[in-house]
Amino acid sequence: MLLKAPLILGLIVLVPHVCSSDFLDIGSRTNYFILCVEFAVFHFNQVYPDEYAYKLLWVRRSQRKQFTLIYLMELELGQTICTKEDEDLENCPLQEGPEEKKLDCTFIVDARPWLSQFFLLNSTCVQK
Repeated sequence: MLLKAPLILGLIVLVPHVCSSDFLDIGSRTNYFILCVEFAVFHFNQVYPDEYAYKLLWVRRSQRKQFTLIYLMELELGQTICTKEDEDLENCPLQEGPEEKKLDCTFIVDARPWLSQFFLLNSTCVQK
């Protein structure tokens, strides 16, 4: 019994260090990150109560949670003149003048690309 106590104590000390929830900076052009950004913007357009679609303007932060495929991203989105039903949002012009809207958004996405599955774990957006 006495030998089990140091082993358990060692595991308690080791587990938080090995299973750190820290996000690490990654390149914004990595394959899985790009897929997660596309998923986040698509999901945002589906649920945001606006008739016009938003598109990606800028990636402010790109990170991956250590030992996982969970990605944290800070994105700047701009409102387009296209509706959500339009197909080519990448080439759709942005709203201009008093109608112009930009948002700063943070998304956390869990990717399972081998199953073509993506899950939005958290999202927050604020208007600029």
